[in-house]
Amino acid sequence: MGTGYLVVRTSMAGSAAPVEGAYVVIKDMDGAVLFNRQTDASGEAGPVPLPAPDKVYTLDPDYKRVPYSLYQVEVSAPGLTVERVEGVQILDTVASVQEIDMRPALRSENPVHLIKIPPHKQILRPPWDQRGPREPSRARILPEVIIPDSITVHLGRYNVSARNIRVPFPLYIKNVTSSEIYATWPEASLEANIRAIINFALNRVYTEWYRVRGYPFDITSSTTTDMYFVEGRNIYENISAIVDRLMGEYLHRTGHREPFFTEFCDGRTASCPGMTQWGTVTLAERGYNPMQILHHYYPSDLIIATAPIATISESFPGVALTEGTQGPDVERMQRFLNRIRQNYPAIPVIANPNSVFTAETANAVRTFQRVFSLPQTGIIDRAAWNSISRLYGAVTKLSELTSEGDKIVTGTLPPNTTVRMGMTGGLVARLQFMLNFLTQFYPEIPALTQDGSFGSGTRAAVVAFQNRFSLSPDGVVGPATWAKLYEVYFAAKEVVPPVSPPVQPPIVTPPGGPVYPGAPLRVGSRGESVRIMQEYLNVLSNKFPTIERLVVDGIFGPATERAVMAFQRQFNLTIDGIIGPSTWAAIVAERDVIAGETPAGPSFPGTLLRVGSRGEDVRLMQQYLNALAAIYPTIPRLTADGVFGPITQSAVVAFQRLFGLTADGIIGPVTWNAIVNRYYALVPRGEQILHEPVPDAIPLPAMEETTDCEALTLFSHVKPPQEGD
Repeated sequence: MGTGYLVVRTSMAGSAAPVEGAYVVIKDMDGAVLFNRQTDASGEAGPVPLPAPDKVYTLDPDYKRVPYSLYQVEVSAPGLTVERVEGVQILDTVASVQEIDMRPALRSENPVHLIKIPPHKQILRPPWDQRGPREPSRARILPEVIIPDSITVHLGRYNVSARNIRVPFPLYIKNVTSSEIYATWPEASLEANIRAIINFALNRVYTEWYRVRGYPFDITSSTTTDMYFVEGRNIYENISAIVDRLMGEYLHRTGHREPFFTEFCDGRTASCPGMTQWGTVTLAERGYNPMQILHHYYPSDLIIATAPIATISESFPGVALTEGTQGPDVERMQRFLNRIRQNYPAIPVIANPNSVFTAETANAVRTFQRVFSLPQTGIIDRAAWNSISRLYGAVTKLSELTSEGDKIVTGTLPPNTTVRMGMTGGLVARLQFMLNFLTQFYPEIPALTQDGSFGSGTRAAVVAFQNRFSLSPDGVVGPATWAKLYEVYFAAKEVVPPVSPPVQPPIVTPPGGPVYPGAPLRVGSRGESVRIMQEYLNVLSNKFPTIERLVVDGIFGPATERAVMAFQRQFNLTIDGIIGPSTWAAIVAERDVIAGETPAGPSFPGTLLRVGSRGEDVRLMQQYLNALAAIYPTIPRLTADGVFGPITQSAVVAFQRLFGLTADGIIGPVTWNAIVNRYYALVPRGEQILHEPVPDAIPLPAMEETTDCEALTLFSHVKPPQEGD
């Protein structure tokens, strides 16, 4: 007898929100309780060691009994359905993750949601006809190969009525692999099978195999024509790690673009022209690597290619990010991790997201990898990049939908107006918003474009909702559908957990300027504060033509919102059209700089500051830039140590880009004055840093304003760069 391990991970809204404090009970199949656990801040409980048959049985194709052990998992939390999973399959030596997708409890539904995991495909041995037939002449070909972010699976044979669910593509591959083969097989065998499974699915997507025949799905769960997908089953961690590493890659033949159709069968109860799953074990044990195994069964000109992952924010840059790496890719990942941390507070904050991969960043990456069952290397490789991007997309989508609810007034009572195909207006927009919110909890409901127009996409989502909640699927939103929609929507809203507050810079009140009114100004606001902002924005419009000129009437209407958004876009602030404390302070500071109402600050010391420079002038600029970073988040925060190194240079470049200066990373007279003026416009006099001029500073002669690049020719006394940070 051996030992396997089980981690239970609870979340909702497509992993966007972990469920902390959920009560987890693990039982054997007779109902005897083995372990009790509560989930942590990341929604996780475990790993729990569990007995399992010896690994050797999973490597023997002639073994007739079940080579894994079975368990039950039950999870409960206030306001959510009780999730019970029966038949969790534990293999010797392998860590397994049971994902529990929790949903709001509804008074009208059974409080217990049961998932029964059927036997593994290697045990089922069902009849199938080699996953075909294929009819290439009827296929429609996509214009390019993509790796879809999600795939729609029909839970049954293609011609039998069954549910369709939308599944993240990596999770689909992990599920199929865990269902088709044993996770105890040699790694080369696992990778060869995973590549074949990826290609099989991509070929279905690329040829639109089912959609061209009028079916609203991409693939089925039936082994008669496709691969074995089991909704709700546990996933093995070693399989998960390989899938994450390979995501973004596919196989094609030399001279061909399309994903090669990788036909395969088990090789024990069925034979086929393609790869046999048990045969890959034998070849791996002989020392074959994954591509040698694939070439044994498929054409020898089969090669690995890459394709973009649709809807993920950015594609992997091609090179792993490690400590010491610098650049925008690092800053993007730092920003993504800080945002994910709001939902997963176990991930430590990156206090200085400055485009430099520091030990602090590596620590955050390692924690993310631990939480999501990736190798804890602290390196952002392809697997970590894709996982971070996917989670960032999930958490931001949920937060966007939540914030959108503030703009769309749903009320607490269902409307008494019926809406149907062809209608437009506010009620349709409300319907679309509420359905979109529920897609995070019910993957059967397709996502919508919220345009206020009831078209075929909206009707499809309504029908899916009606089917899910046992209503007449007529695609018309009448009293019964409105009532159920409101019940489900508000039940979901009540259980969405609050996120940890984001890392916020201190609020800065510009000295001598109008005081922030204490509440954000937005469309509908009126009064003196709105009038002041309109006047200030008009001053700024003289310098920035993208800011439209306003009628100063003290009424915050659409034109004022557009002007605020143009200002925010100009200075890389959050573009929401709302004047909160940061936008207020930035508008006041920029108006004062343009109007020349900032007090005199320290004059340029006469020596260019650049990488290698040291001293009090460098320290002062670092302190000033840190103060400005409280309003302008694209400026990275610095250690004010008086040493001008690469990090200081990156902050200077960010400042220069923000304010339309030559982005050379050198502090000449123009950049010096721009930093000083904005600092004095933002920081109250009593909080300003006392500047003690350096005794041997060379005074700058009077000159016309010039760029920093032009200033390079004006000084012959610049010392050569020294060693910096």
